[in-house]
Amino acid sequence: MKPRIHPVSRPVVFRDRAADVAFLTRSTAESDKTIEWEDGRKYPVIDVETSSASHPFFTGKSRVVDSAGRVERFERRYGDASKRG
Repeated sequence: MKPRIHPVSRPVVFRDRAADVAFLTRSTAESDKTIEWEDGRKYPVIDVETSSASHPFFTGKSRVVDSAGRVERFERRYGDASKRG
């Protein structure tokens, strides 16, 4: 590897807000916030909305979208276009 061209990789905690889970891994990402980890050391922490702990693809919990209910709600609110003259 060429010297001085690669970003610095350091331990960082990624905290998933949806699943309330934290991961300690190496990253080049930076953060001003810190957290004390289980080993007693302080690490930079980055809050994420979705990770493998909360994403439906990885957890196997899929969501069912009620598209028929949306159409009916739209027709109630704005009227059925086919009934207009």
